[in-house]
Amino acid sequence: MIANSLDDFIIDSRQQSLLKKAADLASKFAERAEKHDREGSFPFENFQDLRNAGITALTVPKQYGGQGISLYDMLLLLDVLAQGDGSTALGLGWHLGMIMNLRDARVWDERQFRQLCENVLQHGALINSCATEPATGSPSRGGRPETTARMNTDGWELSGHKTWSTLSPILTHIIVTASIEGEEDTGEFLVPGGTPGLEIVETWNSLGMRATGSHDLLLKQVRLPKDALVRRFTSRTEQKAKDGSGWLLHIPATYLGIAAAARNFAVRFAKNYHPNSLQKPISELPGVRERIGRMETELFTARTVLYQVAERWDKHPEQRSKMQGKLAAAKYVATNSALQIVDSAMRIVGGQSLLKANPLERYYRDVRAGLHNPPMDDVTLQIMAKEALESVE
Repeated sequence: MIANSLDDFIIDSRQQSLLKKAADLASKFAERAEKHDREGSFPFENFQDLRNAGITALTVPKQYGGQGISLYDMLLLLDVLAQGDGSTALGLGWHLGMIMNLRDARVWDERQFRQLCENVLQHGALINSCATEPATGSPSRGGRPETTARMNTDGWELSGHKTWSTLSPILTHIIVTASIEGEEDTGEFLVPGGTPGLEIVETWNSLGMRATGSHDLLLKQVRLPKDALVRRFTSRTEQKAKDGSGWLLHIPATYLGIAAAARNFAVRFAKNYHPNSLQKPISELPGVRERIGRMETELFTARTVLYQVAERWDKHPEQRSKMQGKLAAAKYVATNSALQIVDSAMRIVGGQSLLKANPLERYYRDVRAGLHNPPMDDVTLQIMAKEALESVE
Protein backbone atom coordinates (compact mmCIF):
# COMPACT_ATOMS: atom_id res chain seq x y z
CA MET A 1 0.00 0.00 0.00
CA ILE A 2 1.22 3.52 -0.87
CA ALA A 3 0.99 4.84 2.71
CA ASN A 4 2.91 1.99 4.38
CA SER A 5 6.08 4.02 4.86
CA LEU A 6 4.06 6.50 6.96
CA ASP A 7 3.05 3.96 9.61
CA ASP A 8 5.47 5.47 12.15
CA PHE A 9 3.75 8.85 11.82
CA ILE A 10 0.08 7.84 11.91
CA ILE A 11 -1.31 8.54 15.37
CA ASP A 12 -4.93 7.36 15.33
CA SER A 13 -7.56 5.40 13.42
CA ARG A 14 -9.09 8.58 12.00
CA GLN A 15 -5.82 9.38 10.25
CA GLN A 16 -5.55 5.77 9.12
CA SER A 17 -8.98 6.02 7.50
CA LEU A 18 -8.12 9.33 5.82
CA LEU A 19 -4.89 7.93 4.41
CA LYS A 20 -6.62 4.82 3.11
CA LYS A 21 -8.89 7.09 1.10
CA ALA A 22 -5.88 9.15 -0.02
CA ALA A 23 -3.95 6.04 -1.06
CA ASP A 24 -6.86 4.87 -3.22
CA LEU A 25 -6.93 8.25 -4.94
CA ALA A 26 -3.14 8.29 -5.31
CA SER A 27 -3.27 4.98 -7.14
CA LYS A 28 -5.68 6.52 -9.66
CA PHE A 29 -3.54 9.62 -10.01
CA ALA A 30 -0.43 7.53 -10.64
CA GLU A 31 -2.11 5.94 -13.66
CA ARG A 32 -2.74 9.39 -15.17
CA ALA A 33 0.48 11.13 -14.13
CA GLU A 34 2.66 10.14 -17.09
CA LYS A 35 0.14 11.45 -19.63
CA HIS A 36 -0.30 14.81 -17.89
CA ASP A 37 3.45 15.15 -17.45
CA ARG A 38 4.12 14.37 -21.11
CA GLU A 39 1.42 16.73 -22.36
CA GLY A 40 1.84 19.41 -19.70
CA SER A 41 -1.93 19.18 -19.32
CA PHE A 42 -3.98 19.96 -16.24
CA PRO A 43 -5.44 16.96 -14.32
CA PHE A 44 -9.06 18.13 -14.13
CA GLU A 45 -10.23 14.58 -13.44
CA ASN A 46 -7.98 14.32 -10.37
CA PHE A 47 -9.56 17.39 -8.84
CA GLN A 48 -13.04 16.12 -9.58
CA ASP A 49 -12.11 12.93 -7.74
CA LEU A 50 -10.83 15.03 -4.83
CA ARG A 51 -14.05 17.04 -4.74
CA ASN A 52 -16.20 13.90 -4.88
CA ALA A 53 -14.24 12.43 -1.97
CA GLY A 54 -14.68 15.58 0.13
CA ILE A 55 -10.92 16.19 0.22
CA THR A 56 -11.02 19.79 -1.03
CA ALA A 57 -13.17 20.82 1.98
CA LEU A 58 -11.11 19.18 4.73
CA THR A 59 -9.57 22.39 6.14
CA VAL A 60 -12.87 24.29 6.24
CA PRO A 61 -13.58 24.98 9.94
CA LYS A 62 -16.09 22.84 11.77
CA GLN A 63 -18.26 25.85 12.59
CA TYR A 64 -19.02 26.19 8.87
CA GLY A 65 -19.58 22.49 8.24
CA GLY A 66 -16.06 21.32 7.44
CA GLN A 67 -13.75 18.97 9.31
CA GLY A 68 -11.17 21.59 10.26
CA ILE A 69 -8.31 19.09 10.01
CA SER A 70 -4.98 19.92 11.62
CA LEU A 71 -1.75 20.85 9.88
CA TYR A 72 -0.35 17.44 10.81
CA ASP A 73 -3.33 15.71 9.17
CA MET A 74 -3.00 17.82 6.03
CA LEU A 75 0.68 16.95 5.66
CA LEU A 76 -0.03 13.22 6.00
CA LEU A 77 -2.71 13.53 3.32
CA LEU A 78 -0.46 15.37 0.85
CA ASP A 79 2.48 13.06 1.54
CA VAL A 80 0.33 10.14 0.38
CA LEU A 81 -1.31 11.90 -2.59
CA ALA A 82 2.08 13.06 -3.87
CA GLN A 83 3.15 9.44 -4.14
CA GLY A 84 0.57 9.22 -6.93
CA ASP A 85 1.06 12.62 -8.57
CA GLY A 86 3.19 15.42 -7.17
CA SER A 87 1.58 18.14 -9.31
CA THR A 88 -1.89 17.33 -8.04
CA ALA A 89 -0.73 17.22 -4.41
CA LEU A 90 1.10 20.53 -4.66
CA GLY A 91 -1.89 22.27 -6.23
CA LEU A 92 -4.27 20.82 -3.65
CA GLY A 93 -1.87 21.90 -0.91
CA TRP A 94 -2.08 25.53 -1.98
CA HIS A 95 -5.88 25.41 -1.82
CA LEU A 96 -6.15 23.51 1.48
CA GLY A 97 -3.36 25.57 3.01
CA MET A 98 -4.94 28.85 1.95
CA ILE A 99 -8.19 27.90 3.66
CA MET A 100 -6.24 26.82 6.76
CA ASN A 101 -4.35 30.11 6.81
CA LEU A 102 -7.57 32.14 6.58
CA ARG A 103 -9.17 29.88 9.20
CA ASP A 104 -6.41 30.29 11.77
CA ALA A 105 -5.14 33.83 11.11
CA ARG A 106 -8.63 35.40 10.82
CA VAL A 107 -7.41 38.29 8.67
CA TRP A 108 -10.58 38.52 6.53
CA ASP A 109 -14.00 39.85 7.34
CA GLU A 110 -15.83 36.87 8.83
CA ARG A 111 -18.78 37.19 6.44
CA GLN A 112 -16.50 36.90 3.41
CA PHE A 113 -14.65 33.94 4.85
CA ARG A 114 -17.91 32.17 5.66
CA GLN A 115 -19.14 32.70 2.09
CA LEU A 116 -15.90 31.24 0.74
CA CYS A 117 -16.25 28.19 2.99
CA GLU A 118 -19.84 27.68 1.87
CA ASN A 119 -18.71 27.79 -1.75
CA VAL A 120 -16.02 25.20 -1.05
CA LEU A 121 -18.50 22.88 0.65
CA GLN A 122 -21.46 23.31 -1.66
CA HIS A 123 -19.85 23.97 -5.05
CA GLY A 124 -16.31 22.63 -4.79
CA ALA A 125 -14.71 26.07 -4.98
CA LEU A 126 -10.92 26.22 -5.23
CA ILE A 127 -8.76 29.15 -4.13
CA ASN A 128 -5.14 30.23 -4.42
CA SER A 129 -3.10 33.39 -4.13
CA CYS A 130 -1.44 34.84 -7.23
CA ALA A 131 1.33 37.14 -6.08
CA THR A 132 4.49 36.40 -8.11
CA GLU A 133 5.27 38.78 -10.97
CA PRO A 134 7.83 38.94 -13.81
CA ALA A 135 9.68 41.95 -12.36
CA THR A 136 9.29 41.42 -8.62
CA GLY A 137 9.68 37.63 -8.55
CA SER A 138 8.46 35.75 -5.51
CA PRO A 139 6.65 37.92 -2.92
CA SER A 140 8.82 36.24 -0.27
CA ARG A 141 11.66 38.47 -1.52
CA GLY A 142 9.74 41.55 -0.46
CA GLY A 143 9.19 43.36 -3.77
CA ARG A 144 6.22 45.72 -4.14
CA PRO A 145 3.70 44.46 -6.72
CA GLU A 146 3.63 46.17 -10.09
CA THR A 147 -0.01 45.12 -10.43
CA THR A 148 -2.05 48.20 -9.55
CA ALA A 149 -5.42 48.77 -7.94
CA ARG A 150 -7.24 52.03 -8.63
CA MET A 151 -10.26 53.10 -6.62
CA ASN A 152 -13.17 54.60 -8.54
CA THR A 153 -16.76 55.46 -7.72
CA ASP A 154 -18.01 51.91 -8.29
CA GLY A 155 -15.20 49.97 -6.71
CA TRP A 156 -11.75 48.85 -7.83
CA GLU A 157 -9.96 48.48 -11.14
CA LEU A 158 -6.98 46.06 -11.28
CA SER A 159 -4.34 45.84 -14.00
CA GLY A 160 -1.20 43.75 -14.00
CA HIS A 161 0.60 40.52 -14.80
CA LYS A 162 1.01 37.54 -12.45
CA THR A 163 3.16 34.46 -12.97
CA TRP A 164 3.38 30.99 -11.35
CA SER A 165 -0.38 31.01 -10.82
CA THR A 166 -0.81 27.40 -9.70
CA LEU A 167 -4.23 25.84 -10.35
CA SER A 168 -5.13 28.72 -12.70
CA PRO A 169 -7.20 26.54 -15.10
CA ILE A 170 -9.59 25.52 -12.33
CA LEU A 171 -9.59 28.33 -9.74
CA THR A 172 -12.95 29.79 -8.77
CA HIS A 173 -11.43 32.33 -6.36
CA ILE A 174 -8.10 34.12 -6.78
CA ILE A 175 -6.37 36.34 -4.22
CA VAL A 176 -4.46 38.97 -6.21
CA THR A 177 -1.90 41.29 -4.60
CA ALA A 178 -1.76 44.82 -5.97
CA SER A 179 -0.26 48.18 -5.07
CA ILE A 180 -3.00 50.65 -4.21
CA GLU A 181 -2.60 53.80 -6.29
CA GLY A 182 -1.98 56.94 -4.28
CA GLU A 183 -1.09 54.97 -1.14
CA GLU A 184 1.86 53.08 0.27
CA ASP A 185 -0.35 50.10 1.05
CA THR A 186 -0.50 46.81 -0.81
CA GLY A 187 -3.90 45.16 -1.03
CA GLU A 188 -5.14 41.61 -1.39
CA PHE A 189 -8.18 41.44 -3.66
CA LEU A 190 -10.56 38.52 -4.06
CA VAL A 191 -11.15 38.02 -7.78
CA PRO A 192 -13.73 35.45 -8.94
CA GLY A 193 -12.51 33.16 -11.71
CA GLY A 194 -13.92 34.17 -15.09
CA THR A 195 -14.23 37.87 -14.21
CA PRO A 196 -14.18 40.02 -17.40
CA GLY A 197 -10.65 41.30 -18.07
CA LEU A 198 -9.05 38.32 -16.33
CA GLU A 199 -7.07 36.22 -18.83
CA ILE A 200 -5.12 33.00 -18.35
CA VAL A 201 -2.17 32.75 -20.74
CA GLU A 202 -0.99 29.15 -20.98
CA THR A 203 2.74 29.70 -20.52
CA TRP A 204 3.48 26.81 -18.14
CA ASN A 205 6.00 24.54 -19.89
CA SER A 206 8.41 23.53 -17.17
CA LEU A 207 11.07 20.93 -16.43
CA GLY A 208 9.13 19.46 -13.52
CA MET A 209 5.71 19.66 -11.87
CA ARG A 210 4.35 20.03 -15.37
CA ALA A 211 0.71 19.46 -14.47
CA THR A 212 0.22 22.23 -11.88
CA GLY A 213 -1.30 24.67 -14.39
CA SER A 214 0.95 27.48 -13.11
CA HIS A 215 0.25 29.75 -16.06
CA ASP A 216 0.48 33.54 -16.36
CA LEU A 217 -2.47 35.63 -15.28
CA LEU A 218 -3.22 38.94 -17.02
CA LEU A 219 -5.52 41.50 -15.45
CA LYS A 220 -6.76 44.10 -17.92
CA GLN A 221 -8.79 46.75 -16.14
CA VAL A 222 -10.57 44.13 -14.08
CA ARG A 223 -13.49 45.78 -12.30
CA LEU A 224 -14.36 44.64 -8.79
CA PRO A 225 -16.74 45.80 -6.06
CA LYS A 226 -15.44 47.76 -3.08
CA ASP A 227 -15.52 44.76 -0.77
CA ALA A 228 -13.16 42.84 -3.09
CA LEU A 229 -10.34 44.36 -1.02
CA VAL A 230 -10.10 41.67 1.65
CA ARG A 231 -6.88 42.82 3.29
CA ARG A 232 -4.32 45.61 3.18
CA PHE A 233 -0.81 46.00 4.60
CA THR A 234 2.09 48.43 4.37
CA SER A 235 5.11 46.09 4.57
CA ARG A 236 6.06 42.42 4.28
CA THR A 237 6.57 42.39 8.06
CA GLU A 238 2.99 43.54 8.56
CA GLN A 239 1.75 41.01 6.00
CA LYS A 240 3.13 38.03 7.90
CA ALA A 241 0.27 36.21 9.53
CA LYS A 242 0.17 35.59 13.25
CA ASP A 243 -0.16 31.87 12.50
CA GLY A 244 3.49 31.81 11.39
CA SER A 245 2.44 30.53 7.95
CA GLY A 246 2.72 26.94 9.13
CA TRP A 247 0.37 25.97 6.32
CA LEU A 248 3.29 26.36 3.89
CA LEU A 249 4.59 23.02 5.17
CA HIS A 250 2.30 21.54 2.53
CA ILE A 251 5.22 22.18 0.16
CA PRO A 252 7.83 19.91 1.81
CA ALA A 253 5.18 17.26 2.54
CA THR A 254 4.53 17.03 -1.19
CA TYR A 255 8.21 16.64 -2.07
CA LEU A 256 8.72 13.96 0.56
CA GLY A 257 5.77 12.10 -0.93
CA ILE A 258 7.44 12.20 -4.34
CA ALA A 259 10.67 10.97 -2.75
CA ALA A 260 8.78 8.14 -1.05
CA ALA A 261 7.42 7.07 -4.43
CA ALA A 262 10.98 7.01 -5.80
CA ARG A 263 12.11 4.96 -2.80
CA ASN A 264 9.29 2.48 -3.32
CA PHE A 265 10.11 2.08 -7.00
CA ALA A 266 13.83 1.57 -6.36
CA VAL A 267 13.32 -0.93 -3.53
CA ARG A 268 10.82 -2.92 -5.59
CA PHE A 269 13.23 -2.89 -8.53
CA ALA A 270 16.14 -4.05 -6.37
CA LYS A 271 14.13 -6.95 -4.95
CA ASN A 272 13.03 -8.14 -8.39
CA TYR A 273 15.96 -7.36 -10.69
CA HIS A 274 18.07 -10.48 -11.09
CA PRO A 275 20.72 -10.04 -13.82
CA ASN A 276 22.12 -13.27 -15.25
CA SER A 277 25.55 -12.30 -13.94
CA LEU A 278 24.32 -12.83 -10.39
CA GLN A 279 22.78 -15.73 -8.49
CA LYS A 280 20.52 -13.38 -6.55
CA PRO A 281 18.60 -10.08 -6.94
CA ILE A 282 20.62 -6.90 -6.63
CA SER A 283 18.95 -6.18 -3.28
CA GLU A 284 21.42 -8.70 -1.82
CA LEU A 285 24.45 -6.67 -2.92
CA PRO A 286 26.12 -4.71 -0.08
CA GLY A 287 26.43 -1.55 -2.16
CA VAL A 288 22.76 -1.57 -3.11
CA ARG A 289 21.70 -2.30 0.46
CA GLU A 290 23.78 0.63 1.66
CA ARG A 291 22.03 2.95 -0.79
CA ILE A 292 18.64 1.64 0.33
CA GLY A 293 19.67 2.23 3.93
CA ARG A 294 20.69 5.79 3.12
CA MET A 295 17.36 6.45 1.39
CA GLU A 296 15.43 5.07 4.34
CA THR A 297 17.44 7.10 6.83
CA GLU A 298 16.98 10.31 4.83
CA LEU A 299 13.23 9.75 4.50
CA PHE A 300 12.69 8.86 8.16
CA THR A 301 14.81 11.79 9.39
CA ALA A 302 13.15 14.36 7.14
CA ARG A 303 9.67 13.15 8.02
CA THR A 304 10.52 13.19 11.72
CA VAL A 305 11.59 16.82 11.50
CA LEU A 306 8.57 17.81 9.38
CA TYR A 307 5.92 16.10 11.50
CA GLN A 308 7.49 17.13 14.81
CA VAL A 309 7.38 20.79 13.75
CA ALA A 310 3.80 20.40 12.49
CA GLU A 311 2.73 18.78 15.76
CA ARG A 312 4.24 21.64 17.76
CA TRP A 313 2.48 24.17 15.51
CA ASP A 314 -0.85 22.42 16.06
CA LYS A 315 -0.53 22.05 19.83
CA HIS A 316 0.94 25.44 20.70
CA PRO A 317 -0.87 28.24 18.84
CA GLU A 318 0.73 30.81 21.14
CA GLN A 319 4.17 29.89 19.77
CA ARG A 320 3.32 30.06 16.07
CA SER A 321 4.44 33.62 15.41
CA LYS A 322 7.92 32.70 16.70
CA MET A 323 8.30 29.49 14.70
CA GLN A 324 9.50 31.04 11.44
CA GLY A 325 12.97 29.53 11.67
CA LYS A 326 11.81 26.03 12.58
CA LEU A 327 9.16 26.02 9.83
CA ALA A 328 11.71 27.16 7.27
CA ALA A 329 14.24 24.60 8.49
CA ALA A 330 11.69 21.78 8.14
CA LYS A 331 11.15 22.76 4.51
CA TYR A 332 14.91 23.00 3.92
CA VAL A 333 15.58 19.55 5.38
CA ALA A 334 12.65 17.90 3.60
CA THR A 335 13.27 19.26 0.11
CA ASN A 336 17.01 18.64 0.18
CA SER A 337 16.47 15.14 1.58
CA ALA A 338 13.96 14.49 -1.21
CA LEU A 339 16.64 15.37 -3.76
CA GLN A 340 19.08 12.93 -2.14
CA ILE A 341 16.50 10.13 -1.94
CA VAL A 342 15.54 10.38 -5.60
CA ASP A 343 19.19 10.56 -6.63
CA SER A 344 19.92 7.38 -4.65
CA ALA A 345 16.89 5.67 -6.19
CA MET A 346 18.16 6.45 -9.67
CA ARG A 347 21.63 5.12 -8.84
CA ILE A 348 20.09 1.86 -7.62
CA VAL A 349 18.01 1.42 -10.76
CA GLY A 350 20.83 2.53 -13.04
CA GLY A 351 20.33 3.37 -16.71
CA GLN A 352 16.71 2.27 -16.68
CA SER A 353 15.95 5.22 -14.39
CA LEU A 354 16.39 7.52 -17.41
CA LEU A 355 13.69 5.85 -19.47
CA LYS A 356 10.37 7.62 -19.96
CA ALA A 357 8.69 4.26 -19.44
CA ASN A 358 9.67 4.46 -15.76
CA PRO A 359 8.45 7.19 -13.38
CA LEU A 360 11.85 7.84 -11.76
CA GLU A 361 12.90 10.42 -14.29
CA ARG A 362 9.67 12.33 -13.58
CA TYR A 363 10.27 12.12 -9.84
CA TYR A 364 13.79 13.44 -10.41
CA ARG A 365 12.50 16.44 -12.34
CA ASP A 366 9.62 17.09 -9.95
CA VAL A 367 11.60 17.17 -6.70
CA ARG A 368 13.93 19.84 -8.06
CA ALA A 369 11.00 22.26 -8.09
CA GLY A 370 11.05 22.22 -4.29
CA LEU A 371 14.18 24.36 -4.30
CA HIS A 372 12.20 27.17 -5.90
CA ASN A 373 9.16 27.09 -3.60
CA PRO A 374 9.22 29.43 -0.60
CA PRO A 375 11.15 29.80 1.55
CA MET A 376 14.21 29.31 -0.62
CA ASP A 377 17.35 27.78 0.90
CA ASP A 378 19.32 31.02 1.15
CA VAL A 379 16.47 32.73 3.00
CA THR A 380 16.19 29.79 5.42
CA LEU A 381 19.90 29.80 6.20
CA GLN A 382 19.84 33.54 6.88
CA ILE A 383 16.89 33.08 9.27
CA MET A 384 18.65 30.25 11.10
CA ALA A 385 21.90 32.20 11.28
CA LYS A 386 20.06 35.18 12.77
CA GLU A 387 18.39 32.98 15.38
CA ALA A 388 21.72 31.38 16.31
CA LEU A 389 23.51 34.72 16.64
CA GLU A 390 20.73 36.13 18.80
CA SER A 391 20.69 33.07 21.07
CA VAL A 392 24.33 33.38 22.14
CA GLU A 393 25.48 36.17 24.44
